[in-house]
Amino acid sequence: MSEQRFQRPFGQGPRGQDSFGQDPYGQGPAGYDPGRDGRSSGLHRFLGGSPGAVLLRLVFLSVLVGAGMAMLGVTPGILFAQAYDTVRSLLELSFDTFHDAGRWFVAGAAVVVPLWLLSRVFSRGR
Repeated sequence: MSEQRFQRPFGQGPRGQDSFGQDPYGQGPAGYDPGRDGRSSGLHRFLGGSPGAVLLRLVFLSVLVGAGMAMLGVTPGILFAQAYDTVRSLLELSFDTFHDAGRWFVAGAAVVVPLWLLSRVFSRGR
């Protein structure tokens, strides 16, 4: 194998640093880990930002999506009812398909198995 595959991109030093000692992806100084110095809690990492900023984004998006749903005349009850009906109809369709496939199997086996059995009986006599 060629060692060239494992070389760093042009201009990057060890551990993904550029030639100025900074992380090329804008994550702060090279080797910076926000969890190590206590600035970032598990909740902060889980939410993907500060709780206040995430709450503000969620409120804004909720109002925006709610306004769009109101313009279309869609309510959460209608969405859940349609989702339930869709899942139920898919299950019924799959059971009908298996039922039809089972009937096709039995009909085909009623012809194929006796013909196979006859061919085996007559080929044995030779």
